[in-house]
Amino acid sequence: MIRSLLIANRGEIACRIIRTAHRLGIRTVAVYSDADARALHVRLADEAVHIGPAPARESYLVGQRILAAARQTGAEAIHPGYGFLSENAEFAQAVIDAGLVWVGPKPASITAMGLKDAAKKLMQAAGVPTTPGYLGEIQDADHLAAEAGKIGYPVLIKAVAGGGGKGMRLVERAEDFADALASCRREAAASFGNDHVLIEKYILSPRHIEVQVFGDSHGNVVHLFERDCSLQRRHQKVIEEAPAPGMDAATREAVCAAAVRAARAVDYEGAGTIEFIADGSEGLRADRIWFMEMNTRLQVEHPVTEAITGQDLVEWQLRVASGEALPMRQDELAIQGWAMEARLYAEDPTKGFLPSIGQLEVLRFGMTDGGRIDTGVYEGAEVSPFYDPMIAKVIALGTTRDMARQRLGTMLRETAIWPVKTNAAFLVKALEHPDFVAGTVDTGLIGRDGADLAAPPPPSERALAGAAMKLVQRGLVPGFRLNAAPRRTAPFRLDGETVELPLTGEGSEAPVAATLVSENGQTWQLATWRRDGAHGASAGDGAILAPMPGKVIAVEVTAGQAVSKGQKLLTLEAMKMEHTLTAPFDGVVAELTVTAGAQVQVEALLVRIDEANPD
Repeated sequence: MIRSLLIANRGEIACRIIRTAHRLGIRTVAVYSDADARALHVRLADEAVHIGPAPARESYLVGQRILAAARQTGAEAIHPGYGFLSENAEFAQAVIDAGLVWVGPKPASITAMGLKDAAKKLMQAAGVPTTPGYLGEIQDADHLAAEAGKIGYPVLIKAVAGGGGKGMRLVERAEDFADALASCRREAAASFGNDHVLIEKYILSPRHIEVQVFGDSHGNVVHLFERDCSLQRRHQKVIEEAPAPGMDAATREAVCAAAVRAARAVDYEGAGTIEFIADGSEGLRADRIWFMEMNTRLQVEHPVTEAITGQDLVEWQLRVASGEALPMRQDELAIQGWAMEARLYAEDPTKGFLPSIGQLEVLRFGMTDGGRIDTGVYEGAEVSPFYDPMIAKVIALGTTRDMARQRLGTMLRETAIWPVKTNAAFLVKALEHPDFVAGTVDTGLIGRDGADLAAPPPPSERALAGAAMKLVQRGLVPGFRLNAAPRRTAPFRLDGETVELPLTGEGSEAPVAATLVSENGQTWQLATWRRDGAHGASAGDGAILAPMPGKVIAVEVTAGQAVSKGQKLLTLEAMKMEHTLTAPFDGVVAELTVTAGAQVQVEALLVRIDEANPD
């Protein structure tokens, strides 16, 4: 068994790998950037090495710095986790050439599955069903248009080197093909340095089914059954589950056998996932499920497979990399129960899922029987603008699908995070969507109903009234007002907006100025009411605050200028995107605190607008 392991990653997956390594008695080495000096994975590891500045391209993506850290610490092996360098065949080969153990598949296997068109041809030769389409070398636009016509619309144009939802265009009509092809090629060239494309038949009721496979150096390959990852937003998975709803035994046997053939075709070792696209219009049928691609690494959603099989897939990886045979034979593996995983992100669904950055002043996860939390943060940690804003993976196991669904919902509803915004309430509503409850989700559900799912329910009056009592002095609640008629309600500030709440209960001996209200995965701040809107936290008062740390790249107004509702005030660059901030109502620029080029922190006051004709 490997005795020392360097984890070439960060966040929750680095913490996940460290936990298993420590259980097996393996010494662990973490690597970290400037932004991650106080990160949880650094705290958990036996040793940690600084590898560069915060941007990943200057730290986690620099293979030579990873290898230098391994040499410095005497690590025997490198585990890449997922993302970053995990599917980089050149880095894998460099690890092996340095005399270290690569905890992953052979570089040749990574290369074989790295380009979508080559991988599909390989799968066809291995007898694995593939989606009807064009994989040819002729990339002339007219020829591609003719091939699309033969396949029949709608079609999907996909960059052969694509991934993560990039380099992909849906075309529903022949007259739209040329523009979609040009757009796809531009994005593919910019993202991957390769503008070659393939064309596939677009499935009208698509479901995303994937199979966990595992191989060793002794010629053994098994599957650990399937997962359903159909609930997606812009090709990014949101909630995953295992097994797949509606999968009968015969279909499961056919799909999983095809996945094993696919792994054998590339002489696969270690953990891998064969991804399939299924036409769910008539339920799951073996003849309507086709190979899509292979991920030559551990998947983000691997915990649901661990939950239903009782296996630790990271332990399997480490044992296989150490030269051992697979821990179990195919006939020893079985499905036990049902598991679901939700990806809890620091993002604001009400603002187009804009990442929410800052310190996690409050971080409380809900928990229940069969629950599991995989996280790379802790209360007090920072959500950085430099990396994926995942806070945690929330996993629930139950004896039935509905039990797993309800348990996952309970965990999300009882999660409280502040002041960073999260998608917890969005996930709760997704779990309660009729199609999800019925197990008939396709990949377009969020595209169709996302606006409703993203609108969180307001806090209940009962929750607000109870919280309000923490802000009111005991003895003043029953409506006492000096020289005025008694009142039974009072104004408070809910996330900066004025709300009128009933005065019930006894109040507090030691009232506070503000308290948090958590309900259904959403957290708000309730504060005592103040008349001065200049320091409020809401554009409803005319205060325009920075939604995240960033750089002001343009200022369109001056102090004293009259503005109209919706007028552009300034542009903020953050998370590699430009965000336009506009006037919330007609008024006058009463205060302008920034100039172009200024760096600002989250919730910094940028502009304050006074209403033109306040009531």
